Amino acid sequence: MAELILKDVCKIYYKNKKPVEAVKSLNLKCRDGEFVALLGPSGCGKSTTLRMIAGLEDITSGDIYIGDRRINDLHPKDRNIGLAFENYALYPPLTVYDNIGFNLRAKKIPEKQIKEEIHKIAELLDITDLLDMKPAALSGGQKQRVNIARALIRRPEVLLLDEPLSHLDGKVRQKMRTEIKHLHTEINCTTIIVTHDQLEAMALADRIAVINQGVLQQFGTPLEVFNNPVNEFVAGFIGEPPMNIFNVVAIMENGILHFKTENSLIKFVVPEKYIRFVKEGEKYRFGIRPTDITVCREDDSYTVKTKVSVFENLGEECRIHIRLDNDNILSVVSSEIFHFKYGDEIKLKFNPERIHIFDCKTGQRIEKALQMT
Repeated sequence: MAELILKDVCKIYYKNKKPVEAVKSLNLKCRDGEFVALLGPSGCGKSTTLRMIAGLEDITSGDIYIGDRRINDLHPKDRNIGLAFENYALYPPLTVYDNIGFNLRAKKIPEKQIKEEIHKIAELLDITDLLDMKPAALSGGQKQRVNIARALIRRPEVLLLDEPLSHLDGKVRQKMRTEIKHLHTEINCTTIIVTHDQLEAMALADRIAVINQGVLQQFGTPLEVFNNPVNEFVAGFIGEPPMNIFNVVAIMENGILHFKTENSLIKFVVPEKYIRFVKEGEKYRFGIRPTDITVCREDDSYTVKTKVSVFENLGEECRIHIRLDNDNILSVVSSEIFHFKYGDEIKLKFNPERIHIFDCKTGQRIEKALQMT
């Protein structure tokens, strides 16, 4: 086990002789034994980062350390890294036993020791009964267990998981998430997982590095990135269903600052914590999570009256959708059971402590945006 440190790591590709920055000055410090998720949309640079750590991609600039070793120029086999790909990459002619032991045999390790190591790792991953089978006979979940076993048997200081669950269906994916989390607790190995699935990152990781267009947006615990997103991108990317984000303008009414939507469909008082940041007449991006809006009967400063556009009863929760305009829908998620239909009048209360305001130009959370000016 070891600490993993990335210092100002950059990766530049050339497309039609023009430089394209896939990763831009990335700085990360993953603690010894920590589980870190690299999260972002396709093409954001997360897999490129993983491949640079593994040694499968050259680093354009910057440094990568495992413990106190700078590994930039080390061959992949000398980095003491375990890597599990999304497509399993198993050898079809070999049994599960031989697939797992392949790297150990390449290192000329005695067969008796190989057998002991294989059975130990197979027991840990609950694949002992699969050892005599070939990959073609395995399910997707079983193949991924074998894939991870092959990475772990090398006893790596750092385990890299490249979208390991992306090819699995819903139920198997959920089961494998639980198994990977349990496995990490058992082996206590510094682990990096690449994923575009925010639920996966939230469920597995101790900390999440949110990346967009090659730039690290935020690095924090799941609760930090969920409750205190630094910008509109993080706010919209984390959460299911996603955060409601739409345009508002600040207006003064009876000496009190209010936010209202551009079509005046929704209007409410500016929360106390934002009073010193908000200016009358300015436009802002307003954000609130669907779970932070409640259906209510009484009026107060944060209550809005509107009409139901779509109602969904999902059994354990209800989802209510309000059309604000042609481009924006306000979603509400409630654990209370309601029965609404299209056109029903409804009162909604926004939790003032859970409102997020972002700068229209930069997308930064308004407090951070003003600190940067």
